[in-house]
Amino acid sequence: MKYNFDEIIDRNGTVCEKYDHTEAIFGTRDILPLWIADTDFRTPSFIINALKERLEHPIFGYSFRCNYYYEAVRSWLFRRNGWNVSLDWLDFTPGVVCGLSYGIKSFTEEGDKIVIQPPVYPPFARTIKANKRVVVNNPLKIIDGRYEIDFEDLDQKLEGAKLFILCNPHNPTGRVFTKEELLRIGNLCLKHGVYIVSDEIHSDLILKPNRHIHIASLSEEIANITLTYVAPSKTFNIAGFSTAVAIIPNPELHEMYRNCANQIHVDQGNIFGAVALRAAYNNGDEWLDCCMEYIRTNIEYVLDFLRTNTPKIKCIPPEATFLLWLDFSELGMTHADLQQFLIQKAKLGLNSGTDFGEEGECHMRINVGSPRSVIEQAMHQLKTAYDTL
Repeated sequence: MKYNFDEIIDRNGTVCEKYDHTEAIFGTRDILPLWIADTDFRTPSFIINALKERLEHPIFGYSFRCNYYYEAVRSWLFRRNGWNVSLDWLDFTPGVVCGLSYGIKSFTEEGDKIVIQPPVYPPFARTIKANKRVVVNNPLKIIDGRYEIDFEDLDQKLEGAKLFILCNPHNPTGRVFTKEELLRIGNLCLKHGVYIVSDEIHSDLILKPNRHIHIASLSEEIANITLTYVAPSKTFNIAGFSTAVAIIPNPELHEMYRNCANQIHVDQGNIFGAVALRAAYNNGDEWLDCCMEYIRTNIEYVLDFLRTNTPKIKCIPPEATFLLWLDFSELGMTHADLQQFLIQKAKLGLNSGTDFGEEGECHMRINVGSPRSVIEQAMHQLKTAYDTL
């Protein structure tokens, strides 16, 4: 392979949340951390070189995002997923979670109901509650070994709601929703007069033969009620630059969003985030294809290892992302005991499933975006602990 994803890079001592924050999160540093959703792969050289070039200029004053920044976003979305967006639809947010607050503040009032689909990314519920809105759950359900949307329940839950937060690809289950599913979601939101905020930060991380479809690309009517977020952060391992993109086709909604951003005044961004995004989106196709092939083999390794060596630990194969949603319920432990088992016996730091909602009881999220040797070590530590039961 042209790129070396097997390279081990020591991230300790770099103020790295994944490694340097383990004791605060898990109560010990004596674990292998595979939790927070960034990878251990070297940031591609075309991004590093672009940053070095900008560093050659000795002044780092106020900057702005000009058309060639947004043109890089526009070109990337069209090349990767066939979505032809207009430059005037595009805006900035320091990150998708911050963007969730923008959407909530822009399109709802205190006390309004907001629908989410647990088990889902923990900041969804946290951000809704922090903004004094009401969380309404439309849990995904497992049908024939696959996470599916309960559309009858969704129809009922959208009644009286103001906003629906979509996670596609879905974190942590790895579902990539089909065109038919997205149309049903969009049409139900139109029926009930509900806005959509669509978190599509993992939309580049698709496992073949699945294909990502942006919900706002399906019709003008759905686009007019939708605020979409994408970012290069997960894709190219550059989350530290706090640079993400808001896509808002409806000019009235865009003005509401911009007014909120102006009130908070956190839309300045930073020079290096802009440089990194442009380099990533202008040059990243081949690197990403190679990276996703490597991630696919990691996922297949873990799934096969679990089936062969720890058969009571289940995992539904994901359709996207470098995250796996592990089901430990057959071990017969309480969730609290499971957490301690994984930390103390397996020496693994994983995301607790209950952070994603009560549907995550006895589940854990594991990040396999690391060199194969690290993933092999993690699996063997898991088996050693499993064999003691």
